[in-house]
Amino acid sequence: MSKVLIIDNDPLLCDTLKMAAEGAGHTVKLAQNGREGIEIFETFGPDVVVTDILMPEKEGMETIVELRRINPDVPIIAMSGAAPAGNISFLRIAQKLGANKTLSKPFAMTDFTAAIAAVAKKK
Repeated sequence: MSKVLIIDNDPLLCDTLKMAAEGAGHTVKLAQNGREGIEIFETFGPDVVVTDILMPEKEGMETIVELRRINPDVPIIAMSGAAPAGNISFLRIAQKLGANKTLSKPFAMTDFTAAIAAVAKKK
């Protein structure tokens, strides 16, 4: 299966996502923000990265841009629970910056594991 890096500042959600991904046979590492995520990315070498958009220290948009600089081919799934601000959709912007797939919180764990499977196959 795939090595998956999950970047989110919500510890409960991280644990839930980790259990779902591991239940689907993946190896998982967690990071609490984009800065930590980039550090883990460089040593762990994940097959798939899942990142939240709104986080402290380094938010998801910056993280996606930096990941694309480091490895243009790594599949990235962006997730956000933030409602669109005005006409700005954070997930639409994330796609323009290089996210392969997006998930709007809350989402079903089956949708989460299906998203990992879908982007991992395209690798």
